[in-house]
Amino acid sequence: MTMRFAIMGAGGVGGYYGACLTRAGEDVTFIARGAHLAAMQEKGLLIRDRDDDFTVTPVTATDDPATFEPVDTVLMCVKLYDTEFSAKLIQPLVGPDTVVITLQNGVEAPEIVESVIGSGHTLGGATYISATITKPGTIRRNNDLTHIEFGEMDGPATDRVHKVVEVFKAAGLDARPADDTAALLWSKFVLLAANSGMTSLIRQDTGVLRDDPVIREAHTAALAEVTTVGRALGVNLAKNIEQRCLDWLDQNAPIKPSLLVDLEAGNRLEVGWLSGAVHRLGQKAGVPTPTHAAIYAALRPF
Repeated sequence: MTMRFAIMGAGGVGGYYGACLTRAGEDVTFIARGAHLAAMQEKGLLIRDRDDDFTVTPVTATDDPATFEPVDTVLMCVKLYDTEFSAKLIQPLVGPDTVVITLQNGVEAPEIVESVIGSGHTLGGATYISATITKPGTIRRNNDLTHIEFGEMDGPATDRVHKVVEVFKAAGLDARPADDTAALLWSKFVLLAANSGMTSLIRQDTGVLRDDPVIREAHTAALAEVTTVGRALGVNLAKNIEQRCLDWLDQNAPIKPSLLVDLEAGNRLEVGWLSGAVHRLGQKAGVPTPTHAAIYAALRPF
């Protein structure tokens, strides 16, 4: 049976997943705006994939979700600073049994979404794909991962989680259920907040974090701060989480996190929900976070 999806924010990540689901025969509505929306409505959505390019056409795309009936699943793929506004926008799509999967960076999106649409609908998720809009109507996947993982915020994976996971798998995607969603989100957040904040502070890619001993020391301190805050808030992070993050740094080619890309492009930054969140949640937990406080202070003007 076809599942009805809405993709809130049809940029790189949302557009790629939505295109794969559409190609697999699922009923997908893309919520977008501007030239990207116009291109999708006119020509469909072109995916420049790692193996073979493909186009899905026609696609259902809109900037007004209020004109559509409730769906089974919403993928929330907007920037963190647009989360509350977007949650209000998707309210007409949320019926009694609709699930909303948050796929943003950071750890606060599920709580923000739930505060708008009410309890019982939101699943927390993490994705490890890198994909970008190269021009309106065209998305390029930049890495070899299609990994997406999500689960309930208050317990192990339920039937509704497994049901959506199976739909993703049938679309050729690496989907997995999460039994400890808080640990899932924070495990990604430890590396993400440190990498994003430090690279943006120094305006260099992760290769400099890896190779410069003074910068690496500061980066290691940033990792430790996020870990300490998470544990103080009761998150069950792996004992070796910081070493795993350093191993990732040593074993992977240098990248520019999206925060640095946005900084260089003069776009609005998510730093308030990355290093800013570490600083804010650290204050809540009584944990000092001097490295992230300094990063947040330095990037606030941008």
